[in-house]
Amino acid sequence: MKNVVKSVKGTRDFYPDEMARRTWLVEKLKSASEAFGYQRYEGPCLETIDLYAAKSGEELVKEQAFVFEDRGGDPITLRPELTPTLARMVANQQNELVFPLRWWAFGPFWRYERPQKGRTREFYQWNIDLIGSDAVQADAELLAVAANFLKLVGLKSEMVQVLVNDRRLMDRKLTEIGINPQTKPELLRMIDRIDKQPADVWEKNVTALGLDGVQIDAIKSLLSNTQLWKESEELSQLFEYVNALGVGEYIRYEPKIIRGLDYYTGLVFEAHDVKGEFRAILGGGHYANLVGDVGGQPLPGVGFAMGDVVIMLVLEAYGLLPSDLSYPGTVFVTVFSEEMLVESIRLATELRENGFHVILAEPDKLARQFKLADRLGVKFALVLGPDELANETIVGKDLRTFEQHSIPRKEIGSFFG
Repeated sequence: MKNVVKSVKGTRDFYPDEMARRTWLVEKLKSASEAFGYQRYEGPCLETIDLYAAKSGEELVKEQAFVFEDRGGDPITLRPELTPTLARMVANQQNELVFPLRWWAFGPFWRYERPQKGRTREFYQWNIDLIGSDAVQADAELLAVAANFLKLVGLKSEMVQVLVNDRRLMDRKLTEIGINPQTKPELLRMIDRIDKQPADVWEKNVTALGLDGVQIDAIKSLLSNTQLWKESEELSQLFEYVNALGVGEYIRYEPKIIRGLDYYTGLVFEAHDVKGEFRAILGGGHYANLVGDVGGQPLPGVGFAMGDVVIMLVLEAYGLLPSDLSYPGTVFVTVFSEEMLVESIRLATELRENGFHVILAEPDKLARQFKLADRLGVKFALVLGPDELANETIVGKDLRTFEQHSIPRKEIGSFFG
C-alpha cells in the first residue's frame, strides 16, 4: 500500500462530526456576543510582521509567529492573534466609525509551538473587543459576555471561574516593595509564569533580577493575598457591576493573573477550570493605547480571545459536548421501489421547498435504507409506497423509538413538531 500523505504537524482535519461540533460552538459564542450588541467582523490571515513587532512582544514575534518572505521579499506572517489587526482596521477608518465599537470575530490563527494537549499550531479563536471606552463598566461587560458564554455551553461556576487582576494595582504594589521601573516588565512576566515552574526555579530566576530576600518574601505575600482587590477602586467597582450583571458567581480575584502580552494596561483576566486540569480557556484585558500605536488617535479598549481547542476539551471532560449534531432536523426519504423513485424525488423536493433538510436514499431494501439512516444519525425516515401515494399519506418512522405513523401528506410538518 502507498503511504497516505500526512497533514502538516500541528494542524487538524475536521470531519463532519467534528465540524458539526465546531459549528455548534460558533453558534453559542455568536449568541453570547450578539446578546450584548456586538457585530461580527474579520481581518486578513496575512499581515506584515511589523504589526506584531510593535504590539505583541518579542516572544510572539521571534519564537511563535510563522514568518516568511513573499515573492517580493517583504516579511509577512500568518496571523498569530487578531487584536493588532483590529487596531489597524480601526485606525484606518477611525473618523468614520461610531464609538464605542463592539466587534467580535471567529477564525483561524497560527503559532509555531510544540503541539501538545490543548495546543496546536493551527487553531480557531473567538475574539471580542469593546473599543473606545475607558469605563470600568466596559470591563465588566466583557466579563459578562464571557460568563454568559460559559452558561450557554453548560459550564457552571463550580466548574469554571474567570480570574481577574489589575495591572495598575500590581504596578502600585510593586513600587511599594521597591521594584524599579526597569525591572517591573520582566518581573510581571515571571509572575505570569509562577504556576508553570517549580518554586525553587522561579525564586532563582527572580533573584537573578536583583531582588533581595525581603522583596521576594513581600512578592510572595502579595501573590497570596486574595483580598488585595479591595485596595483598588476599579476592581471594587468591577465586582459591584458584575454582580448587577448577574454573573458574580463566575468572577474571582487572583493576584497571580498578569497576562504576558505587553499592551495590557489595566484589567487582566483568564478563565480556568476549577480542577486545574487544562490551560486557560480564555484570556484578555484592558489596553489604553493599542490603536494609537498603529497610527490612529489613542483609544482605550478591552477584549479577550478564546481558542477552540481547550474549550472543547473542557466541555468533553464535563460531558457537555452534544452528540447528535451531524444531521439536525434532517429527514431521510426512502425509496419504496425502483418504480416509486420519481415519486420519492418529488416528495424530497416538496419537503426542501418547505424548509426541510432532506437526504434521499437510493433504491434498495427498506431495511437497509433504515439501517443507513440510523448509521448517519438521522432521526426520522419517511416511506412513500403505492398505497400511501393513492391515499395521499406518508408513513413516518421515528428511528429512535421505532414508532411509525401514517400521516396525511398535507400535514407532514406536524410529524416533526
